Amino acid sequence: MHLAAIISKPQKPELATIIPELVAWLKTHDYDAILDSESAPYAGQKFKSCPRTELPKHKPTLVIVLGGDGTLLSAARAFAKEEPPILSINLGSLGFLTEIPLADLYSALESWMAGTAPIDVRNMMCGRLVRNGEIIRQWEILNDVVVSKGTIARMADFTVEIDGQLVATFRADGVIVSTPTGSTAYNLAANGPIMMPMVNAMVINPICPHLLTLRPIVVSGDVNVTIHIEGVPNQTILTADGQEAVELALGDEVHCCRSKYSVRLLRLHQNGLFNVLRSKLKWGER
Repeated sequence: MHLAAIISKPQKPELATIIPELVAWLKTHDYDAILDSESAPYAGQKFKSCPRTELPKHKPTLVIVLGGDGTLLSAARAFAKEEPPILSINLGSLGFLTEIPLADLYSALESWMAGTAPIDVRNMMCGRLVRNGEIIRQWEILNDVVVSKGTIARMADFTVEIDGQLVATFRADGVIVSTPTGSTAYNLAANGPIMMPMVNAMVINPICPHLLTLRPIVVSGDVNVTIHIEGVPNQTILTADGQEAVELALGDEVHCCRSKYSVRLLRLHQNGLFNVLRSKLKWGER
């Protein structure tokens, strides 16, 4: 029997119907299911489950995500070092990444089992927090690293370097370092460019800089980006994929580079990015 891991967004009442039906369907197609702790209460009976971070130890051949982009980002970080194919079903609202609707769940699974489902490979980014010369936290990230000030309306001071070469020192509300996948997330809201997912690049995007000529920069995905925390008049926070956060201190360094890992997303159709942009951003509508 193959093994499929099921990860879902909590507090979604429809999961009480979706998950038991999905587990039963998988069983008839020679797949056992293991659920994360958030999904298990919706199963209706006792199924094999464990915390989300423990799922990779069970080596599933397929990961099914039921939720929105945030749920997918969490799954991508959890499985980064294993790289199983991930089928993401949109139960959220926007869904740039979880583009497959619930109505197409089983047709997507059938395509996967028939070997005809396209696989979209997305590069990840490695983010490291360095304090006093030591790496104290590290993440494998699908969307972005964001360094931003706290709640008080005062700017922080940053210096950005690329491969050890000075780019600029400036005051701003923060800095976004984004992958091509993350270019449609916070980067887009901060007036950054949209990048095709297969581009080997990163975007460095200052958030509301106190310098009108400072603009987002697209750099090669093979460089090392370093953000130096030069001034922290109030709380300054590093956030990985908008979900994991740590408070920064004066003198900290945030290092971003291409990860050696990637995420494999199952799709219904090839190159669906522009379909998503048209539907989500209402391109072409008047």
